[in-house]
Amino acid sequence: MPSSVRPGSLVRIVVADDHPIFREGLIKLLEALPGFQVVGAAADGDEALRLVSTLQPDLLLLDLAMPRMAGLVALRELKDMKTETRIVLVTAAIEPPDIVTALQLGARAVVLKQSASDALYKCIQAVMNGQFWIGRKAVPDLITTLREVSATYPSPSRKHFGLTPREREIIGVILEGYSNSDIAARFSISEKTVKHHLTNIFDKVGVSNRLELALFALHHRITPASAPASGPA
Repeated sequence: MPSSVRPGSLVRIVVADDHPIFREGLIKLLEALPGFQVVGAAADGDEALRLVSTLQPDLLLLDLAMPRMAGLVALRELKDMKTETRIVLVTAAIEPPDIVTALQLGARAVVLKQSASDALYKCIQAVMNGQFWIGRKAVPDLITTLREVSATYPSPSRKHFGLTPREREIIGVILEGYSNSDIAARFSISEKTVKHHLTNIFDKVGVSNRLELALFALHHRITPASAPASGPA
């Protein structure tokens, strides 16, 4: 086990869980591991938000089911706060749709409570190194993993959200990892036109960046209306 997650510094952590025994056990576990410092503990979602705002920790371990403010609701509030704190959702059980929702709302990892003792250290390492973590493994490719997670539950009714066929084609190639210059070449349009399309797409579906768009598109099964064709938009 490495001496620390980030050489020369401690990962400052807030633990939020409404079960005192689990919360205290988790704190003791973290404090016994190298490289971690627990700077706060919360018993409900409201307190978790206050501590994140006040302490600006590196990491928040957030229980999914808590009084006063459930974990997913707290995630929405934290997203609005635009905090740099990375969030690991810790839960006794979670359904695939809630995993997708949690990741859409900014969670970097989902860890089951029964596996926390042996997976948590590796999970925090992965998250602090810019990766995602689901269950018992690191996830370097979030989009591929979300495709797999989304495939395990029934597809919601498909909506187009006012997107044009060309905008849906662009979403399709974004899911394949295309850059703006790649998209411009693929559709024989300028990069300025690509940026214009992306701005319109972001406004229509209510996202602010390409990752959020990819997560949104996977969750809502947004697909191109037809095979891409080159030519003016």
